Amino acid sequence: MNLELSGKIVLITGGSKGIGLACAQAFQAEGARVSIVSRQEENIARARNVLGDVLGICADLSNPLEAARMVDRVEHELGPVDILVNSAGGAKRTPPSELTPEIWHAAMDAKYFTYINVIDPLLKLMAERKSGVVVNVIGNGGKIASAIHLPGGAANAALMLATAGLATAYASHGIRVVGVNPGLTDTDRVAEGMASDARAGGISAAEALDRAIAKIPLGRMAAPSEIADVVVFLASKRASYVTGVNITMDGAVFASVT
Repeated sequence: MNLELSGKIVLITGGSKGIGLACAQAFQAEGARVSIVSRQEENIARARNVLGDVLGICADLSNPLEAARMVDRVEHELGPVDILVNSAGGAKRTPPSELTPEIWHAAMDAKYFTYINVIDPLLKLMAERKSGVVVNVIGNGGKIASAIHLPGGAANAALMLATAGLATAYASHGIRVVGVNPGLTDTDRVAEGMASDARAGGISAAEALDRAIAKIPLGRMAAPSEIADVVVFLASKRASYVTGVNITMDGAVFASVT
């Protein structure tokens, strides 16, 4: 299937590893011009070993000024961004007894505002051009409460609502906004989460992972490339009537008719 993405300019936050890196590879395979953002230069350098000489920008997206400057740089060096994929940031898993207001705040900075600080300036530019797509890689923790992931889940839930609301607000400007909610996916971030789950349950990380996989009807975690395939399709013209929805990809852990 020709997704008609050749030559499209794609900005991927969190594009140096995990799902973000898989998305960058998938868009490149479709002929798109990709720019990635990471907080650490060494991550960008490692990503270039996979992606080649892409535009990689180091920025702390929890800072709105840095995020806006990053958007300006991408548009100046590559041209108007056609597609934004947000996959940056993730809140730490914390047992309820260890939660503090500071941890809740940090979770919003790490997950919610790393997305919003990029979405806000770029949506306004897209609105002027009457064209654009935003795909937010969020997480199923925003739909199902987990005692060890409450701050991060709350940030995810806020992003899901923002995704739906912004899609409505900008539909008349020719812009689509979609969310993808992965479940357990084989990334370093999930491995870190398993360590927190293990600590809370008094078990090994390997046992925590085995228990989590046992709950998945498909019997395995998702590969980052499987999430990326859906992201790329949603960003393409083949999904031109899909907007304002948050699509769950959790292997039927929480099967739902909604």
